[in-house]
Amino acid sequence: MSDSTWFTEQHEHSGSSIGFRVKQQLHSEKTPFQTIEIYDTTDWGKLMVIDGCMMVSSRDNFLYHEMMSHPALFTHARAKRVVIIGGGDCGTLREVLRHDEVEKAVQVEIDERVTRLAEKYFPELCEANNDPRAELLFIDGIKYMAECEPESLDLVIVDSTDPVGPAEGLFNAAFYTSCYKALRHGGILVQQSESPLVHLDLIKSMRLAMKSAGFQAAKTLSFPQPCYPTGWWSCTMVRKGADLAGFRERGAASKQFPTRYYNVDVHRAALALPEFMREALGE
Repeated sequence: MSDSTWFTEQHEHSGSSIGFRVKQQLHSEKTPFQTIEIYDTTDWGKLMVIDGCMMVSSRDNFLYHEMMSHPALFTHARAKRVVIIGGGDCGTLREVLRHDEVEKAVQVEIDERVTRLAEKYFPELCEANNDPRAELLFIDGIKYMAECEPESLDLVIVDSTDPVGPAEGLFNAAFYTSCYKALRHGGILVQQSESPLVHLDLIKSMRLAMKSAGFQAAKTLSFPQPCYPTGWWSCTMVRKGADLAGFRERGAASKQFPTRYYNVDVHRAALALPEFMREALGE
């Protein structure tokens, strides 16, 4: 087939690329923050692309959204107040609100158009948008966290794009300090932390910056993600004033909601690091 029937993202840092066969481009627009495109693919459902980078596909998004939310929620004893920074496609919000103990979940997305396009092209991800526990804000997440009431949150999830452009300020000690102050004792911060295969230096620098902000414990969990560079992704979880030695295994094993990837065994396995990561991260 000709190249025109494929969308390909070239990843210069790893010298690799990922491509999906597409039927047509459904939408393209330049917002004040970024360029958003929507494609209809032959095998992966709808595909959202931001500034040339694949963000979400219908077929594989559950891997990311479930691992960005459930491990942290089953690690915390009872997370009542949750803030999601970014997450404009609303898939992480949907997973968070599967947990009955969550009383309030605020999603802070800087670009409203991401959410409006998700509502149109990925409605299954937006099923919880009208949940009375959900609040959608379209403002700067960095400013929101800096102004957040001290010790008012149980969980902060940073579901952002790569550390460039609007998301660059979400990967430094100043932002992590804001998160630390906003979290209660035992509160958890979890952030997408790119590919362990090619972004290990970023993961190390994130963990150092998080610890410099006051967080005492850190864990990096990896999971498959076919539409992202190398097809392997991670999230890094840190905690205020408590360790991350275990999680509520009985609760995870008896969860009362459906998942497609996450379960108690997957959670347990994700805590085990490959040897090259153990050596690099000092675990």
